[in-house]
Amino acid sequence: MADEEEKVVKAAKKTAVKKAATKKAAVKKAVAKKAAVKKTAAKKAVAKKAVAKKAVAKKSTPEAAAKDVAETAAPKAAPKKAAAAKADSGVKRLSVTLVRSRHGRLASHKACVAGLGLRRMHQTVQVIDTPENRGMINKVQYMLNVEEA
Repeated sequence: MADEEEKVVKAAKKTAVKKAATKKAAVKKAVAKKAAVKKTAAKKAVAKKAVAKKAVAKKSTPEAAAKDVAETAAPKAAPKKAAAAKADSGVKRLSVTLVRSRHGRLASHKACVAGLGLRRMHQTVQVIDTPENRGMINKVQYMLNVEEA
């Protein structure tokens, strides 16, 4: 009986050792992957800097060099769109004024007031008369003063 128990204990120890070894191997692999990712990111950054330096060296004037560095360092920003209010001159608008405080109101009512663009008491904003804006106005009409603009 004692021999059988010893065999079972030895077998359990062997499986525990094998599991620990596999866990260690998995951890080592994960650490190696993280290190590889960091190295590639660092290489990419160095390559970008080298490209920028070469571009600066090729340009003869400082203005042209600065422009080239700006182009290689950061992507171009999208052009700003014109304000919708100016473009939609024929659209029906509503003038909305907050006449009661948001303090102590339901979260959904506070969100509707914020969605209409109102931040403080007695502030007036003009919103386009759409079903979405009408729904927000109707939900919190007890806090607002609404007029056609």
